[in-house]
Amino acid sequence: MDLAPARTRDVDAVTVRPGRPLAGTVRVDGSKNAALPLLAAAASLGRGVRLSGVPASADVQRMLCLLEQASYRVARPVAEPGAVIVTSKERPATAPDLADAARIRASYYLVAPLLAAYGQAALPWPGGCRIGDRGMELHFTVYEAFGDTVLLDDSGYRVLAADQTRDKVVLALPFRSRGASIAAICRAVVAGSRLELGNPNLSPETTGVLDALRSAGWTAHADGDKITLAPPPGVPAGTVAWTVPGDKIEAGTLACAIAATGGEGRVEGVAGSDLKVLADLLDWAGIPVSLAPDAITVHRARTVSGRPLRAVASLTPDGLDADFEPALMALALSLPGTHLFADDINPGRHGNLLPQLARLGAVIEELSPTRCRLAGPQRLNGTTVKATDIRTGSTLLIAGLGARGTTTVSGLDQLRRGHADLPAKLRTLGADLTDVPR
Repeated sequence: MDLAPARTRDVDAVTVRPGRPLAGTVRVDGSKNAALPLLAAAASLGRGVRLSGVPASADVQRMLCLLEQASYRVARPVAEPGAVIVTSKERPATAPDLADAARIRASYYLVAPLLAAYGQAALPWPGGCRIGDRGMELHFTVYEAFGDTVLLDDSGYRVLAADQTRDKVVLALPFRSRGASIAAICRAVVAGSRLELGNPNLSPETTGVLDALRSAGWTAHADGDKITLAPPPGVPAGTVAWTVPGDKIEAGTLACAIAATGGEGRVEGVAGSDLKVLADLLDWAGIPVSLAPDAITVHRARTVSGRPLRAVASLTPDGLDADFEPALMALALSLPGTHLFADDINPGRHGNLLPQLARLGAVIEELSPTRCRLAGPQRLNGTTVKATDIRTGSTLLIAGLGARGTTTVSGLDQLRRGHADLPAKLRTLGADLTDVPR
């Protein structure tokens, strides 16, 4: 099943040519990384949820199809593109076979909705981008803390709901996993249990789920040490309305593209506060950036600083989101200085990205499988490269904007898993991109 938007599904590659500095204003789509857990929370809630700002990216559309296969009703109002209404409906006695869940990484978010519907969840091992271990062991620890039984085999795993729900679950995570934090929150929603989660992930995607639950009557508090969650009194009724926030990663990618071309532009539809760490790095490099409640503006740099970038992904509340690191690497290829990059969160990402950048002539020293450094600026030469995962695809688009000649980026199906149409947004800013039909 091809879930790409009709206007892009016949395009397999795009050619990129250097041109004038990017400029103008563009608006991002809703965030894939925020939409997926919000959909899981909506299905776990046991009441209707109207979710607006749902992006057309392939992974999100596949998640909606999987919820429908799990016998949730997913309505798409014709008058409001990007809106869906998720409600429960009468279900068959046995849970469906969700083999297609193997095609997305975030399939683990389906466990709580399946437990709510059937009392058990049977899923294949997660797929998606091949950028390292899926980290499912910590998810299983979460379910066992609720008294659930976890069964594993070569093809996937099953979670069987506890016979009796626990009034309160107390659990401390060994590291700040976003997936495990959201799994614990959604599992508490299904059980109607109080939750005390130590050492949680506090990314905007996690706190966004907590904000949504507050609007549905739950009591939620989060600080650096723990998340506490408690169900509302009684059984709330009626539909609640949630909104998917703008895609901070898409915004950061576009900001890096503007900066890499020496341009000036405004990216709207994203909370500026979600981009503070990225903005601080750009400022450090001498690229002026302004943050607003709903936008980031990149100003033309008079002279770059020459100071080295240190882009080290981190799960700490004020750390750099790992998905910003690849775009910053593409930007650094145009900046003077010796720059350091590290992503221990996704240990396979550099194995995808660095060989593709090397095809363009980038010289990058691998210090370890997850750490590297490069000296800039470097002169790249256009060639044929491939988007082997979402972030590699967006990084290659940025690199192609500064390469001599023509760069052809294939594998756009991977890119569309996270961005409905990133090339179109770059064109809005003046990039010279041409679609290549299949």
